Amino acid sequence: MLVLGVESSCDETGIALYDSESGLLSHALHSQVAMHAEYGGVVPELASRDHIRRVVPLLRSTLENAGKSLADIDAIAYTRGPGLAGALLVGCAFAEALAVALDKPTIPVHHLEGHLLSPLLSADPPAFPFVALLVSGGHTQLMRVTGVGDYELLGETVDDAAGEAFDKSAKLLGLPYPGGALLSQLAERGAPGVYQLPRPMLHSGDLDFSFSGLKTAVLTLVRDQGAVLTEEFRANAARAFQEAIVDVLVGKSLKALKQTGLGRLVVAGGVGANRQLRSTLDHEAKRKRFRVYYPELEFCTDNGAMIALAGYLRLLAGTPAKPAGGFAIQPRWPLMAIAGTPVK
Repeated sequence: MLVLGVESSCDETGIALYDSESGLLSHALHSQVAMHAEYGGVVPELASRDHIRRVVPLLRSTLENAGKSLADIDAIAYTRGPGLAGALLVGCAFAEALAVALDKPTIPVHHLEGHLLSPLLSADPPAFPFVALLVSGGHTQLMRVTGVGDYELLGETVDDAAGEAFDKSAKLLGLPYPGGALLSQLAERGAPGVYQLPRPMLHSGDLDFSFSGLKTAVLTLVRDQGAVLTEEFRANAARAFQEAIVDVLVGKSLKALKQTGLGRLVVAGGVGANRQLRSTLDHEAKRKRFRVYYPELEFCTDNGAMIALAGYLRLLAGTPAKPAGGFAIQPRWPLMAIAGTPVK
């Protein structure tokens, strides 16, 4: 079975082909970062228009690189939500129209489920069950994953997610868009221990997260510094912030493993690409004898490969594909709404 994946939830246009026997055959991705940088953040209308321009050329290049044609496609998976409404509509309309033209079924996919399952694309995929730390955009969650669609929420953020805290703190430090990635790079040049920032809810006794207070602590640090933020100050502040985030994410993940009795941890989503997070988790995995899995770096960002894979795994798990035609997007769509249930 050959599944086409279409991702357009925010500011990346992704197309991929996943084969049930050979795995991922080809994928292509266009990032809109350069376009949105001029405005200091994602402009939804511009994002939607750019998806329209990119999706057909990306499909052509993906088919060409895989040595496949439209006639070879058996099903089309696309991101139904969550995300920007206009951006989701572009991917949905494209996928459904192509499905009608080819007389093929479609599989609407939850964007976060795509991230959650993305480590299964690697050469050494995790086996079920496992604990998943999902750190993507506005989401920070810990889940027990027993199988495709069988998810138990263990803890989640009660306010700002880790990714949001990265972006907002980067802005406080005067970093341009996209701030989170730049803050991580800056932190590598900072000295440890110069500034002490709080570890919110690290010892709360549950598996929930809260990062708004950490962002406020960065704001206080910046205000105390005065009008001029030297490069040394920014690097040291970024290091202190990143260490606080990593300590909380790692601490809660270890608690989740202990609570569930599982020995496998999956880290997925954009923050999962953070080098300090990976290094700290790898160290703890050796010390406490558990396995930790990450998606390849190219699959930490939004991409079509994870959508194609999630669509295929949904079909394999018995979720019925829908007939082509119709528009069904959900800009707001909790992941737990699909736990243990087919995509409707």
